[in-house]
Amino acid sequence: MLTITEPAQEYLTELLKKQDCEGIAVRVFIIDAGTPKAETCISFCRPSEEKEDDEVKEYKDFKTYIEQQSIPFLEDAVVDFAKDSMGGQLTIKAPNSRLPKLTEDSPIADRINYLLYNEVNPALASHGGNVTLEEVFEETIAVLRFGGGCQGCGMVDVTLKNGVEKTLLEQIPQLTEVRDVTDHTQKENAYYQ
Repeated sequence: MLTITEPAQEYLTELLKKQDCEGIAVRVFIIDAGTPKAETCISFCRPSEEKEDDEVKEYKDFKTYIEQQSIPFLEDAVVDFAKDSMGGQLTIKAPNSRLPKLTEDSPIADRINYLLYNEVNPALASHGGNVTLEEVFEETIAVLRFGGGCQGCGMVDVTLKNGVEKTLLEQIPQLTEVRDVTDHTQKENAYYQ
């Protein structure tokens, strides 16, 4: 699980004191966990901003709230602080953040992102395109955004229906629909215009 070193604890304690907010804590989470674009984040967490299912880890001078769905990806993660001539730098090393850890119980957004990054986007890359998940609506509708050579491409409907949607619906049975929210009037970098 996540480790916050003594120097990092001291640094975070000082940062939290400067916020002048009683009960302020730290929150750790990963954006796009289990994908090549995973980004481990640490932020302030004011009272009432924590989530009900966050795991709480108490340190000497502050609490840390850890996002539930990020926990499997934070195994062996270390938050550290190293002093240098410019003052110092807080670092977060999470070696497992990009490794897929999917199960049948994984959130639907994690499963969609895994398929997009590992199966769909490598195919779209040959045309300079990509697709990202914007949101999951009502737990059954994936809302996507196309980018790169796919934005404004005249073949995007075929790509969506025969490629992306087909892949997602086949592999994630809970999904009933896939929608595209991309503004395709912008054709500047489109692969097929």
